[in-house]
Amino acid sequence: MGDRWHVEVDRSVCIGSGLCVSSAPGGFRLDSARQSHPERPDTDASEPLLAAAEGCPVEAIAIRLADSGEPVFPPDEG
Repeated sequence: MGDRWHVEVDRSVCIGSGLCVSSAPGGFRLDSARQSHPERPDTDASEPLLAAAEGCPVEAIAIRLADSGEPVFPPDEG
């Protein structure tokens, strides 16, 4: 893909399902409260990270282009 992404998890929304951890091994971890955290908030774009964001049952994961802040997921509907 070539882009750099900034990955965030809204922990007020996260339900700790762990789907992100299984979708993108090494991309996310669950803390002791089962809240997700990106392993590297600023990282190279990857299909597994995008799949994790798309598959999150509560849409707690947001991905933006690191250089411009443009949304990757969820897409800007405006």
